[in-house]
Amino acid sequence: MAVHSDPALAGSVEKAAVKDDKRREKKGDFLRRKDALTPLPGAEAARSGRLAAWQVLHELAHALSLSRQGAGRGLAEHWGSLKYSQALDPVSGAYLKLSGEGKDTARDYKRLQSRELGQGIALAVAKSALRHRYPDHFVSIVSADIVLRSGWPKGPSGFQYRPDFFAEVWKPGEPSRVFPIASKGNHSGAKQSSVQLASASAHVEAMHIGAWNETPCFVFSTELPLEGPLTVHCLQGPGRGGWLHGTAERPLRDLDGVAENENIPPGILHVVESDEAPVVEPGFQVRPEHQAWFQHVLARTATAAVTAFAGDGDTTAQYLTSRQGSRRYTGGFAHAAAGSVQDAQHELLGIPFVGTDHVFRLNDQRVEAFTGVAADLFALLSPSTDEGHRDAGRVVEYRRTVHARRGTWPEQTWDRPWRGPVSVQEDGTVLAMRVLRL
Repeated sequence: MAVHSDPALAGSVEKAAVKDDKRREKKGDFLRRKDALTPLPGAEAARSGRLAAWQVLHELAHALSLSRQGAGRGLAEHWGSLKYSQALDPVSGAYLKLSGEGKDTARDYKRLQSRELGQGIALAVAKSALRHRYPDHFVSIVSADIVLRSGWPKGPSGFQYRPDFFAEVWKPGEPSRVFPIASKGNHSGAKQSSVQLASASAHVEAMHIGAWNETPCFVFSTELPLEGPLTVHCLQGPGRGGWLHGTAERPLRDLDGVAENENIPPGILHVVESDEAPVVEPGFQVRPEHQAWFQHVLARTATAAVTAFAGDGDTTAQYLTSRQGSRRYTGGFAHAAAGSVQDAQHELLGIPFVGTDHVFRLNDQRVEAFTGVAADLFALLSPSTDEGHRDAGRVVEYRRTVHARRGTWPEQTWDRPWRGPVSVQEDGTVLAMRVLRL
């Protein structure tokens, strides 16, 4: 994949931001942005440049697993990624680009395509960069909207700008570090990507974890041209913050405990002068007294995304708070046409997986898609009853296990007995597809 991250890009984004600020100033408007965006280190950008098309779909499907895309949530959320299974042209030894079918997309769907495929690509690049930066840590991606819903009001008193995702870099039992991520996409070209990155800088700036202006972040704009390779333009925001240490009064929590909602007033404390009262800026801030709660909710929400990806609604519900929509996932067995049902199992690349499947048509071919999680990991997360005692899921043991297994999962992208491409992520999830023989 073509990854563009250099000082020239940072300069173009700064110019785009200045131009937009002047336009807003004429209207009496002001938009706060993350400033001093810089390129990714060369080693991180180079490492992020190799990606299988199926991994893009896997990243996107995982990101959409808690997205509330409709009443038929299983079908809608899986189709959110599967509809792009013929949009990319993964030519061996060449750069990833749009296929003929990917190019032939109507205007409104083209905007959706660039945004969603851009998200899948951006998350893969962010994870690769952070794994290179923190080789002894694990990287989890979680929807920012789902996390924020549990702690901050949404509506007139809320703030319209917010990141798209949080990347949590963690080790079992230790403080974690969080990077807000904003991702956009376009079919217009590099100039439009600079405009989008300038806009994305306002979305990541809306989230401060710790002190004012100390939260590191990533912004992405993926360019999907009709001719030439897909190019992901990316920059990072500096900062020494983002750490979730907890406090002596409120230490880090047992992640096996049930998460709860908080009611945190929106606003970020900005100390302009040391002898003046802090100014409250629009946005969201995790202050020291809420760090333990925030880490707890991040871990539980990331776990919910894994079980939702595998199609188990009741298990997913136990990891979400009420405001995150836990009740939406309860209700027992649902028909597979309307909701994901954890009722399928396959051995892929020598590993047993459990999950859910969908069968659909692509042109004149019937295709099966299976999404799931390694069976032994699912056993840790699924409620079980032992001598009358209900086990609510073992998040701590799950995270300890996937952390220990990082770097050991198969790298193959084709399973011969399955007869199709397979993508396995380090959290134990899998996406597998195959054409069904008549």
